[in-house]
Amino acid sequence: MNPTFSFTKLAVHDLEKQAAFYRDVYGLHAVQRVQAEIGSEAIDEIMLSPDPSAKFGPLILVKFLPRPAARPGELILGFVTDDLPALLDRVRAAGGRIHAPMKEMPEMKLRVAFATDPEGHLAELVQMLG
Repeated sequence: MNPTFSFTKLAVHDLEKQAAFYRDVYGLHAVQRVQAEIGSEAIDEIMLSPDPSAKFGPLILVKFLPRPAARPGELILGFVTDDLPALLDRVRAAGGRIHAPMKEMPEMKLRVAFATDPEGHLAELVQMLG
């Protein structure tokens, strides 16, 4: 049996605000909510998916209830879009920031930018060209 990649969990501080950001900017839907424990730590998590009818989601926002805010920079999320300028506008409108402006990379036939969500978590945003 070979393992396959299935999901990413992003530790956040404000679970509701972060879920709204990923919904408004990237069109993800909250498809499942779990309140449980990891070891002895209580957690609250929201599973997000591009498919609103999915049972589970590939991006999971997790809040460790007893912990202070997570430190941004622990991972970089990746999103592909067909309209990078419009996506950057949505990031700003939803309270995120542009970390590195859009850059054309003709040798790779793409353009790329980096943006953060309201808590500072980094995402690489890619638009394939031609």
